[in-house]
Amino acid sequence: MTFVECDGTGKYSDSSEKHLSDKYPFTDAYRVIKIEIVVSSIDVPGVVKLIIKNGRTDYKGDGLILVSPVDNIYKIRNDIEGNEAL
Repeated sequence: MTFVECDGTGKYSDSSEKHLSDKYPFTDAYRVIKIEIVVSSIDVPGVVKLIIKNGRTDYKGDGLILVSPVDNIYKIRNDIEGNEAL
């Protein structure tokens, strides 16, 4: 799991509500946290449900979950690859 603090733009903020993002005065960008998680495909549905259950605030800007295939994983330190590298 990786957390990346970054700037994001889009129609995901609700200007009428106070939310955790701090709007920059010189752009339409907001401070957001991007979370990257790589799991075995069999674990994807459970991880998605867990994120939705614990991440929902019912305000615009709760985020998106993008699911992408990963062709392979290589652990550099000991040459392990595939699911064993997770």
